[in-house]
Amino acid sequence: MKLKDKVSIVTGAGCGIGRGIAEVFARQGAKVVIAEINPETGQAVADGIVADGGEAIFIQCDVSSEEAVRKLVEKIIETHGRIDVLVNNAGVSTVRPFEQSPPEYWDSMMAVDLRGAYLCCWLVIPEMLKTGGGAIVNIASVHTMGSLSGSSPYGAAKRGIVGMTKALAVEYAERNVRLNVLSPGLIDTGIWAAIKKAAPTPKDAEDHWKGHIPMNRVGTIEEMGHVAAFLASDEASYVTGSNLLADGGMTSQLIGDEPFEGKNVE
Repeated sequence: MKLKDKVSIVTGAGCGIGRGIAEVFARQGAKVVIAEINPETGQAVADGIVADGGEAIFIQCDVSSEEAVRKLVEKIIETHGRIDVLVNNAGVSTVRPFEQSPPEYWDSMMAVDLRGAYLCCWLVIPEMLKTGGGAIVNIASVHTMGSLSGSSPYGAAKRGIVGMTKALAVEYAERNVRLNVLSPGLIDTGIWAAIKKAAPTPKDAEDHWKGHIPMNRVGTIEEMGHVAAFLASDEASYVTGSNLLADGGMTSQLIGDEPFEGKNVE
């Protein structure tokens, strides 16, 4: 129960990594706030947590809207009186050739993936300071270390998350607000399902991608939940400004694990 009674916001918690984080947080004793733009999925996750004996409420929120985030914070303070943990998970991820990516496409991705995290930090940190501090976990991606063709706006947003996090970690270090980045690799979410659907066969996708992951498997949303819970907990009390990669070794490997002659080179 490393997060016992900690009031914890998880944005974009209606599915995927956000859902995994919210569910793990609840099992660790947190009072979870599901901040999700989709009312059906958001409420479903909150209901599921409660049914399993945890504590959670759902508040609809579009993180790209300052007014919506302000209302989110106000409702949480009205309900719980404090905010201890913020997980900025809400985001969008698409792949599109650069020549088919007009400025409005860039703007729409930045509005959620980067501005949304900024707005939540902007409005939550003052509340954390009122009660002695808190912890913020900003979800980024292995795109903070490398990139893929067709992902320039996404990569820019995720690297922006790291830059913002490090600056704020320095600024608030002595005021007991810790900020860290969690950068997942390939995780079993809707994105992974879409990758397999776009491939000639699901097995083709699995063979290709697992060859680039030393652990030879995709991660789970529960695994990401446990990493986020560590960063949010007092167990990580001396950790701030870090970018923790949870990617099965993906960014540590120089090339994919493809068979070739003469592997033993002397």
